[in-house]
Amino acid sequence: MRKLIITEFISVDGIAEVEKLPNVTWNDEMNAFKEDELADSGAMLLGRTTYEIFAGSWPSETGDFADRFNALPKFVASTSLKELDWKPGQLLAGPLPEAVASLKRTNGGNIYVHGSLSIARQLLSHGLVDRLRLLVYPGAVGQGKPLFPTEEPVALELISAVPFSNGVVALEYAPVAKG
Repeated sequence: MRKLIITEFISVDGIAEVEKLPNVTWNDEMNAFKEDELADSGAMLLGRTTYEIFAGSWPSETGDFADRFNALPKFVASTSLKELDWKPGQLLAGPLPEAVASLKRTNGGNIYVHGSLSIARQLLSHGLVDRLRLLVYPGAVGQGKPLFPTEEPVALELISAVPFSNGVVALEYAPVAKG
């Protein structure tokens, strides 16, 4: 069974809008974190907006990381897109929770959700997330789109915490099953 892993850049106060995050210098530690994710990834799950942003930039990137990232199967949750230009890609059919639960039962390696905040919040609220991998930037932004659903608390168990030399902290959590 595949694991579903949310990966986000996030502020200390839980805001996951990249353009609002404090400026930090990308470093080798952050690169290694993303390389580890890519090595663990069998596919990506994206919402329409993130898909369009990625599809508009990643296909023209070059190098080993870009080649491997571009080759990953892409599953896209969208009611407005009719076809996907960034291959290999597949539109999810039906309600998101059922489509993702079915996808998790297939073979092919772990599925990473990049960005796609509305998708991430829905999957968290439906108990479909196995791990959260967060790069927490050193600062609070005060307002913006939060990662976590506001309707109900999300209990998390800390798996690892690794501070980086640029002030970013890599955190990995497992959601605690409701019960």
